[in-house]
Amino acid sequence: METADTVHDRIERAGTELTPTRAALAIGLAAAIGFTLMFLQDPMAHDAMHNFRHAAGVTCH
Repeated sequence: METADTVHDRIERAGTELTPTRAALAIGLAAAIGFTLMFLQDPMAHDAMHNFRHAAGVTCH
């Protein structure tokens, strides 16, 4: 039986495979998206960013 790839497994694997520069860029991108979603509450912009997150493979619900 094959086990599922969990979020914990992905985080653990990312910790060993990512360079500090790439990790910093990923955190910066996540912060920029969060800032945009928090302060730009226009529904059209919010929906566009929401759809972008799903297209990038981020599940949020």
